[in-house]
Amino acid sequence: VQLQASGGGLVQAGGSLRLSCAASGRTFSSYNMGWFRQAPGKERESVGGINWSGASTYYADSVKGRFTISRDNAKNTVYLQMNSLKPEDTAVYYCAALAGWATKRVDYWGQGTLVTVSS
Repeated sequence: VQLQASGGGLVQAGGSLRLSCAASGRTFSSYNMGWFRQAPGKERESVGGINWSGASTYYADSVKGRFTISRDNAKNTVYLQMNSLKPEDTAVYYCAALAGWATKRVDYWGQGTLVTVSS
């Protein structure tokens, strides 16, 4: 599976962005997918994930209620809708095909897309 993330950019605090992650390969729909982020000088952390069918999601406490993960298996794409953005959400965001459920173990990484939230 090859993953291509897009949609990052500069946004003011309180604004919204939607990240997309397009996958190639016939096995996309069999993978649980995750979003991660890495802020400058910090370790990469999990933002949340979605199961293979889209029926289940989980989120980090820091983004719960503000971020929503969804997927469209017909389009081989997973999304991260980010609302009420805060400066502390500034990071490079990565999508990933997970090696399990609610795990940091990753089978495939996408390249990152930078999100910058200005105060």
